[in-house]
Amino acid sequence: MTRTSRFLPILALLATTPAFAADVVRHKIPNSTFPISAAVEIPAGKTLVFLSGAVAPVADASAPKDSPQAYGDTKTQTVGVLTSIEKQLKGMGLTMGDVVKMQAFLVGDPAKGGKMDFTGFMAGYTQFFGTAAQPNLPSRSAVQVAALANPSFLVEIEVTAVRP
Repeated sequence: MTRTSRFLPILALLATTPAFAADVVRHKIPNSTFPISAAVEIPAGKTLVFLSGAVAPVADASAPKDSPQAYGDTKTQTVGVLTSIEKQLKGMGLTMGDVVKMQAFLVGDPAKGGKMDFTGFMAGYTQFFGTAAQPNLPSRSAVQVAALANPSFLVEIEVTAVRP
């Protein structure tokens, strides 16, 4: 048996294995353009990174720090939270494209009659996900909660990322 012939079975196996087999698989919602994945599969051997819930930074430093004006509306808070998450991920060598799961907790906005501002949330969310620059979509839940730690917070988001 020659050296080359010993490796032929291995080479044949590698040739039949798709190059993307080790990649994260994101399943679209059938017949939908909604910007989330219906499911995400993580292959064995990948590292999951769980980020704790993040809340909005102060958006208006001139407003009293305990006022809703200091943090802004749902869209402003969503953009602030996702910008903070993006920065944290970057510090870990990851990007928003590595996010595979998101849970968003939305407080009812007093300006919206106590209902969560899902439209405002989506306006902020779609600046980070489903764009030409970052098309990867996480699986996601968005729920209305009674309150967050600060009465002025309308948005808290936690994510799970996968290290490529």
